[in-house]
Amino acid sequence: MSPSLLAMATITAGVGGCVAYFYLSNLLLDRVIFPARGPNAGRNINRAAALRPWLFLLPALAALALYLAYPVFETLRLSLVDRNNDDAFVGMANYAQMLDDAKFWEAVRNNVLWLLIVPAASTALGLLAAQLTDRIGWGNIAKSLIFMPMAISFVGAAVIFKLIYDARPEDVTQIGVLNALYLQFGGEAPIAWLTLPFWNNLFLMIVLIWIQTGFAMVILSAALRGIPEETVEAAIVDGASPFQIFFLIKVPQITGTIVVVWTTITIVVLKVFDIVFAMTNGQWETQVLANYMYDKFFRAGDWGVGSASAMVIMLMVLPILIWNVRNARREMR
Repeated sequence: MSPSLLAMATITAGVGGCVAYFYLSNLLLDRVIFPARGPNAGRNINRAAALRPWLFLLPALAALALYLAYPVFETLRLSLVDRNNDDAFVGMANYAQMLDDAKFWEAVRNNVLWLLIVPAASTALGLLAAQLTDRIGWGNIAKSLIFMPMAISFVGAAVIFKLIYDARPEDVTQIGVLNALYLQFGGEAPIAWLTLPFWNNLFLMIVLIWIQTGFAMVILSAALRGIPEETVEAAIVDGASPFQIFFLIKVPQITGTIVVVWTTITIVVLKVFDIVFAMTNGQWETQVLANYMYDKFFRAGDWGVGSASAMVIMLMVLPILIWNVRNARREMR
């Protein structure tokens, strides 16, 4: 069967299965389990109404258990057993081996750099773009252009920037925009930007900042539009400058939204893999935790250390995720 036909059959079966499940389960509930007839009709109707929401939740709960809970517990189990024998419990030996690996600490260092720079830069640039685009006549066009990178996959963006950073021999025409400009303004020889230690991490971060700035701009622009005009007008009457209005009036009122955007981008950064894999594959001191995990799992075949590194990533993401959910619930209240 061709891939397109297989995809159509899968979608049809999935949608048809959901429709059949909801129809048959409601039919069974109303006519067999709690029939709306007889002396207990009123009580049965109330019982059916109480049980009905669980019929809709059950498929989602089953999917979460199968695709989220089970992989987490299986990964934890693999991190505690021998790589060659799933029945041999080795305790924290895989974690100890991981902590003795210099590549792991390189990945941790780089992840910390990503966490310090990318969320801050993306949120700041997004806030700046949201403020400036609201003050110009063609702001909607500018917003569309800034948001456009969000429609590009991480791998696609990585390929684009890999071409921008491309370095060819000196006697060959440069296709990399950065080296072409560098030579145009007096550079002596093309530079392999992605092989420069430390700086190459910044060049990789620019890709994610370019993508996430549009996300931050859209959310923060909506927050800025929600600020009551009366507070801004009162500040203008009191003689406040545009900078004072922005930093002392607007920013404090959208602090909650700024924090949510910051933490959301932070979670994306902790899981970053595609950009590093497509551009450097972790070479030249650009390793990150997700790429380290991939190397251990699929290249070295070391399920123990690979699972241990996966658990480290999960433990780093979990507190931020819990805080984000709690903050969102607090905002809803």
